[in-house]
Formats: sequence, structure tokens, C-alpha cells
Amino acid sequence: TTSHFSAVDLMGVSHGRGVPPAGTSISLLSMMMLSLLCILAVVASAVSAFQPESAHRRPTVGHRNENRPNSNKICSPLESAQRRSTVGYRKQICSPLAAYVDISENFYRDVASMDEWATACGVQKADGFQLTSEEGPLGLDFSVMTTVDMAEGSPVVFVSNEMIFASNQIEQELGPYAQEAVGILRRLSGDEDFELRHIQSHFYLFLKILMEYEKGDQSPWFSWLNSLPRTYYNGASMTPFCYECLPPLMGSLAMGERVKFINFCQAVKKADFISEETTKNIHNNEVVKWAFQIATTRSFEGDDNVSRIVPLGDYFDHSANAEVAMNFDEEGNCVAYTTMDVRAGSPLRISYCDSTNPSYIFARYGFLDESSPATFCKIMIPNVSSELVDMGYDFSRMLFYKDGQVSEEVWDVLLYQYLSDGNVGVRRQLYEAHMNGDIDTKRAIHSEYYPQTLEALRNHVDDFLGQLDELSAKGEGKSVAEHPRLPMILQHNDFVRQTFLAVKATL
Repeated sequence: TTSHFSAVDLMGVSHGRGVPPAGTSISLLSMMMLSLLCILAVVASAVSAFQPESAHRRPTVGHRNENRPNSNKICSPLESAQRRSTVGYRKQICSPLAAYVDISENFYRDVASMDEWATACGVQKADGFQLTSEEGPLGLDFSVMTTVDMAEGSPVVFVSNEMIFASNQIEQELGPYAQEAVGILRRLSGDEDFELRHIQSHFYLFLKILMEYEKGDQSPWFSWLNSLPRTYYNGASMTPFCYECLPPLMGSLAMGERVKFINFCQAVKKADFISEETTKNIHNNEVVKWAFQIATTRSFEGDDNVSRIVPLGDYFDHSANAEVAMNFDEEGNCVAYTTMDVRAGSPLRISYCDSTNPSYIFARYGFLDESSPATFCKIMIPNVSSELVDMGYDFSRMLFYKDGQVSEEVWDVLLYQYLSDGNVGVRRQLYEAHMNGDIDTKRAIHSEYYPQTLEALRNHVDDFLGQLDELSAKGEGKSVAEHPRLPMILQHNDFVRQTFLAVKATL
């Protein structure tokens, strides 16, 4: 806990201590205290004179609105740990500026100090829990591994709710101060309620990160912020040329992330508790871009429609075969457990989302999930009807597997589409058989029209492989320095190509 002492406490004349010894007069003691106060006043005046005018200082949180939300409510262990862990970052004592996170791309990530800070804040880590990096001296890509064997169901890490950024708590914290900004975001983002809830929850995380960034090393989360990545490869970070090299679905998803960032930029202008320095030239403001990336790539959406960022817990990598699952108790504390027996030296990973759509993972998080067993078959149908959805038209169900297998939903949708041209009666029979679970009728219709659906699928595979060749050709001869995300894009396209080639071999 944090103790607060007054000047009298430090002199030892409170709490029953420091009673004047016999023979000491009260007037003499008063004169001594008065002299000390005078000395303190002189020192305070000298320090004040050393500070420049506020107009020359970096704008701080609330610069545009003194009636700002109080975001300093945090547990004492977190405050105490922050004071201990930021000593090495502070400017010289005479400087009016605090230390701020340097968000330059490829800047050193101080993960070691963050790890110390987390421990000081009360984070509990299992024996063998270890942060590791595979990206050389800059440590651009950190993850978690275990140095000891772990049995299934073993606790891995515990993070208290006071350290966690939760969108619902931030919403309560900001209250009316963010209402205008959130209203603009809702108007810009459309009317799809489910998607809008996630966008809004990310926006609250985004605001909180900006607020804590502007506090510099006065933020209790400074050590964590200073450990985070500066470079990203997801959809929001791409250039117009990048989108030209992406297949249709991936391009749409990546552009969606960029539009989301633009909407955040428009909305945050109405958040008066964010400084003018942060919101000026906002679309080219690196701080705003960085805060957006942290909010969207390091958060997890729960079943309660709350998005959370768990410091230290956000260092788990993703895998389709996750070794760890994260849970939240009734108080909002995060507890992670192993989901299987894990051998020493193995990675500890969680599942970010459905692994059957690596394009979505690339668009949002900026990496290629090579552990994914399948990918969307890339059959893009405009104006999808409710019956097509019932038949299985969904990005997570219309799958091509890496071993060449094709999901049942692909065949169902292709047959439904084929029958839509002049065979409406048979299409109705297929739909009703599907909805009623009449497997025999459905199988008979598939058997009758199999040559047609097989030809349609072969044509689709060949056409898409041709598109991938054209897209990859656009990147030939381009400078990686000018387009640093191009290698990842080409790697994604090749992953899709290899899956399509495997399917072609089985048709």
C-alpha cells in the first residue's frame, strides 16, 4: 500500500512521537518549524522560477477542457510499482517534461521493465512462464513459452482487474465526456448492431490509450505502453498499393480496418479531454495510428460484449491449436489455464478468433496464421439471400482445406446457385431437404447435378489461381523499403495458392 506523510509526520511530532523533551520550550520548537517553512518556501520559489511558461509546455490531457474525466483511479500496488519502474525513463529533475513513449517504428521495446512492473503490480506467473523473442536485438516479436512441463488445467498467469483495460469500465469512467465523440462514431460506422458494439468498445480502449500516453511516465501503465510494438502489418497500416495486391475478400477486410481507423480519427476530434497536439493533422498523426493499433490488435472480445486488454496477457501468440485459454472471474480478474499437457520448451498460445479465416486474422492483426487448417473458398456472391445463408454461405463454413478437402457447404451453395438459373422447383426441393434434414433427398439431387457443380468448382479454382498470379506479379520489382508490408501480402497470397492447388489436385 502507499503511505502519505505530512511535513509534521516527517519531523516526528505526530502519532505520539516527537513529544518535546523535558526542558524544551514550545516557542523554540515553533520558531524551528517556522524557519523550516521559510526555507521550503524559498526552495519552492526557485523551482517555480526554473519552469518555463505553460504556453511552452507540451499540451497535456484536458488541455482543451479542464472539466475532464478523472482516469487516475487505480490501485495502490499499481501506482507504487509504476513509481519504481519508471525511474530510468524520467527526464532530469529540472525538466518540465515527463518522458513519453517513443513510438518510432522499430524503436526498442523495453519488455524486461514491463515484466518487472507486472510482477510488482501483483501479476502471478506460473513456474516456467517466460517471455521470449525471435526477432534479434530489437525484439520486435515477443511471445510466451514454458521452461517446465505443465499439466492440462494448470494455472499460467493471473492479472488483477485493476490492471486490465475493459471497455465497459472505460465507458463509465469517461461518462458524458465521450458522448459526442461516440455519437459521431456510431453515425459513421453504420447500423449493424453486432459489429457496432465491437467498434464502439474498441473506441473506448483507443481513447484510454491516448489518455495514458499523454500522461507520459506519470501514467501507471507507462512501462506496459513502452513495451508494445511500434510496427504493424495489418489492414489499417497498408498503403493503396497494398490493397491492389490483395484478393477480393482480403482486400475488403483490410480496407474495412482502414475505414475503421478513419472513423476513429473523425470521432476523436470531439473528445475534448484529448489534447489538441494529438488531434491536429490527425490522419497522419503517428500517435493516433499507434493507439488505434494497440486497441484493435491487443484486445479480446468476450461473450459479454466487452473488449479487454490484459497487460502481459496480451503477449500470448495465436494458434489454431491453443495451449492456453483466458478466463475472467466475476470480479474481472484474468486467469489463464492450460488446455492440454504442455512440454517444457513449448510455446504458450491462445486463440484470438476463428482460425478458419486467415484473411481476417491478417487484416486485423497483421500476421499470417499458418496453423489454420483451411481458408475461405473465395466464392464471393453479391446480395446474399437468407436462403443462401441457411444453405451455409458464410466465410467460416465455405472452406477449402490445406489437405485438398472441400467443405459440404461449398457444394451446397454451388448447387443452389446453379439451380437458380431455370431450375427453381428443384432448388426449392434442395432447400427444404436441407432445412428438414432430409439427407436422402439432398444426396439424390447432388448426385444428379454433380457434373455441373464439379465443373463450376473447377472453373472457380482455375480462375482464382489466375487472379493470384496477376496479383503477385504486381509486386515484382517493388521496393520493400517503400512497401514494407508487401512481403507479408505475397506470403498470404502464396498460402491461399497452395491451398487452392491442393483442392485442384483432388477435383
